[in-house]
Amino acid sequence: MKENFHTAEDYYGGFIDMIQKREDVRNVAIIAHVDHGKTTLVDELLKQSGVFRENQEIAERVMDSNDIERERGITILSKNTAVMYKNTKINIIDTPGHADFGGEVERVLKMVNGVILVVDAFEGAMPQTKFVLRKALELRLPVIVCINKIDRPEARPSEVVEEVLELFLELDADDSQLDCPFVYASAKTGIASLDEDGAGVDMTPLFETILDYIPAPEGDPEAGTQVLISTIDYNEYVGRIGVGKVDNGTIAVNQEVIICNHHEPDKQKKVKVSKLYEFDGLNKVDVREAGIGSIVAISGISDIHIGDTLCAVDNVVPIPFQKISEPTIAMQFIVNDSPLAGQEGKYVTSRHIRDRLFKELNTDVSLRVEETDSADSFKVSGRGELHLSVLIENMRREGFEFAVSKAEVLYKTDENGKRLEPMELAYVDVPEEFSGTVIEKLSQRKGELQNMGKASGGYARLEFSIPSRGLIGYRGEFMTDTKGNGILNTIFDGYGPYKGDIQYRKQGSLIAFEAGEAITYGLYNAQERGTLFISPGEKVYSGMVVGQNGKGEDIELNVCKKKQLTNTRSSSADEALRLTPPKILSLEQALDFIDTDELLEVTPENLRIRKKILDPTLRKRAGMKK
Repeated sequence: MKENFHTAEDYYGGFIDMIQKREDVRNVAIIAHVDHGKTTLVDELLKQSGVFRENQEIAERVMDSNDIERERGITILSKNTAVMYKNTKINIIDTPGHADFGGEVERVLKMVNGVILVVDAFEGAMPQTKFVLRKALELRLPVIVCINKIDRPEARPSEVVEEVLELFLELDADDSQLDCPFVYASAKTGIASLDEDGAGVDMTPLFETILDYIPAPEGDPEAGTQVLISTIDYNEYVGRIGVGKVDNGTIAVNQEVIICNHHEPDKQKKVKVSKLYEFDGLNKVDVREAGIGSIVAISGISDIHIGDTLCAVDNVVPIPFQKISEPTIAMQFIVNDSPLAGQEGKYVTSRHIRDRLFKELNTDVSLRVEETDSADSFKVSGRGELHLSVLIENMRREGFEFAVSKAEVLYKTDENGKRLEPMELAYVDVPEEFSGTVIEKLSQRKGELQNMGKASGGYARLEFSIPSRGLIGYRGEFMTDTKGNGILNTIFDGYGPYKGDIQYRKQGSLIAFEAGEAITYGLYNAQERGTLFISPGEKVYSGMVVGQNGKGEDIELNVCKKKQLTNTRSSSADEALRLTPPKILSLEQALDFIDTDELLEVTPENLRIRKKILDPTLRKRAGMKK
């Protein structure tokens, strides 16, 4: 019997005869490193199980439902779906691969009885592969390894299989876990095979492996209800929706249950189940009742949270659940008070921003929002820069206008009063000629090189232990240093002793010192000092950052300056002034660039960097006080 499953024997003192297997259901999660093809694989399983009509047009990566997921090609929230194969319902959970959303992976594994580990046939086992596999092995879950993208010209499936087996050994997998099946697939073309050299015609080998190797869920159908809530969905019309697996007993519409929580012994509240859904393809389907092994969505309970157990009234036994990972970095979200405030956004007041941030807590359990001494500022903490930048981008698209500060890490103190800071393991794959530059830059940011080896294709693989704050603002610099060829992956590695001060940025800012419209003549003179971020015709104001200085100090410039016309003109005076195209910063690049005395002004139409103190005299005074 699998140790991760809470059996009736655990709770009811030996009614082992009652345990039953639910052979017509399989619950499986798809886990992998970012961009190894999980979501595309789910697409094919949906298509080949007959979820869609034959003539139905289907978008690529149908599970990535929100705009940012589709644009960036990453999965941010775990998604539930279900397919029928040979009269067996296979509940599939597509999980995120990016480290900032690792909390999602940890939670959904409590709902399943096995996992499909997807590994790219060229890239092989990557840092996040290790992270998600460790979580699955800790829960004693059986693993099916799917070597994906075998049709890539540079695919090396044999070597990747060796890498994966080495990873199993490194993570102390037992014999039964080591004896896992390997499936070779091309999710893009919709084929799978059990033989490395076999072509395959469809996904049948993968479906069959799921039925053969993933155990059927088990529990006691006669026992009191127990449903552990592993994820939360949110809907404007019905509010919070709890998603979890029925571990024991049955759950039905209009049933009275008690909400309890393993980590909060005092929490016990009687509620009524008003709506019950199961998953069918991409839809939620109303059901009256669900039994052991079913993955269900429950609405109508406003105070439902991840980690809660819904229990029968006469048998209140919460299911143990792992605590949600704490945030590691924080930003201030501030009401925009620049001279251009309120001109481009629809929602600009502190009440609008406050309501929106607290609404985000309904679905994002790794996020923290705190009110500060100022009514116009909120402290928002998350798992990483990407985590917070996705929230900023979502709010921007919804019509919000606000400003954000530079990300700062959250410190802790140990029992001796020593300062601790969040640490990361950074894995860098980089062409060998750039490895010296990367080692030098990360060492300056208090990174310690722990390992150096060769990766495939003439790349070096470097492993660093580095403070989280050492990586803030580094990704853009890293892409420049490696001419876009480097790959940087990070995983949170707990808290360690404070490593000392880090200088974030060596270059200063070019600052506009008067309000108006940027003119070609003014910009032409300014571009000699560094790299510009704006074009002619853009509105500027005093204290706004219009570019990056080549040297270390900030410089104030007049980019609204017009050329004075004189009576006498030289023959070359009217030649067109040539401007170097400005560097247009993306949201991530702007968040990386800003320093601790700057803010990023975010509106639906523009991103503007500005000094926190706009007035140059007051800014100088503040600098002298420091």
